[in-house]
Amino acid sequence: MKILYVIDNLGPGGAERSLHELVPELRAAGTEVLVVSLDPASDLEVAGGARTYETRTLDAASPFGRVRELRALLRNERPDIVHTSLFRSNVTGRLAAVRTGAVVMTSLVNTSYEPERLRDANVRRSRLALARAVDGFTARHLTAHFHAITEAVKESAVRNLRIRADRVTVIERGRDRARLGIPSPERRERARAALGIAGDAQVVVNIARQDPQKNQAVLVGAFERLAGANPDAVLVIAGRRGYASEELDALLARSAHADRIMMLGHREDVPEILAAADVFAFPSRYEGLGGAVIEAMALGLPVVASDLPALREVVVDGVTGVLARSEDAEALASALGRMLTDPRRAADMGARGLVRFEERFTLERSSARMIDLYRSLLTARRGG
Repeated sequence: MKILYVIDNLGPGGAERSLHELVPELRAAGTEVLVVSLDPASDLEVAGGARTYETRTLDAASPFGRVRELRALLRNERPDIVHTSLFRSNVTGRLAAVRTGAVVMTSLVNTSYEPERLRDANVRRSRLALARAVDGFTARHLTAHFHAITEAVKESAVRNLRIRADRVTVIERGRDRARLGIPSPERRERARAALGIAGDAQVVVNIARQDPQKNQAVLVGAFERLAGANPDAVLVIAGRRGYASEELDALLARSAHADRIMMLGHREDVPEILAAADVFAFPSRYEGLGGAVIEAMALGLPVVASDLPALREVVVDGVTGVLARSEDAEALASALGRMLTDPRRAADMGARGLVRFEERFTLERSSARMIDLYRSLLTARRGG
């Protein structure tokens, strides 16, 4: 079996990080892998070490040029499956694969066409509607099957792209325990020392790029509310700069507690930052799964997150964490404050979250299910 993945770019982002962890499992099952990036300038080292799979980049600058270039590559490489993810790679991969004999599968990873997207000032209603129409048409007519990372993402795609529910298989993405490591008091102490955080501080961590989707402005507002009653509290935000960075910069410039808010930017040592935390905060406006939440659970952290359909499949409210309204800074502050002032309850939630991670979100579990899905698609193509 040979799989060709089409992704937007090579680098330390979520799409290639998932591939970086999945590829060894695929190879162990006898699968050949080729990864194609639409971005010719993407040559960054993937987070977690050197790539162990072949990569190509497309040189064409125009959308139709990329389709022609990818089609030629598909005819030369003759993959069994073309696997796409995200809008640009979806449309390019689907069009390029026409009449090549490859089975096209798309991973559905976000609730991209829900009304919450329009809260982002950088998203235009007309462009979103056009993207939805193109995505939906090519999904319905040029895609054999879909993989969704949560039931919420599946339901959103069925509704917005008008694809059949029986063409979508839900398999949660997993995380590699070996990469994340094991939580321990000693590791916590080392991680805090590396960040310059006192050992007795109350540490709230958020891992996300600085974009409106991730809603960190509300998190900063929540921290402002709880900081006075929790003088040892520290907020740590790690993630690359993005469309929300200017707003966050302005909030910090006005903050009375800016000296207790650490903006780390992009980091390669996310597991160590999580190891330093007491609680993980994730106030996103919309999510497909929330990979950072899974990683926090793997490190035994209680989670305070937005009450979103996808996150309800990850965080069990009142058991492994607390879900609050995404735009309600007061509710978020209250939930975080309860975690910080009741460490025994927080530790119990974190322990339950760790068990949930081991039961549902390990790399081994998700990889085995993906391999089964690939094989079933090829069996169906061959007529059983």
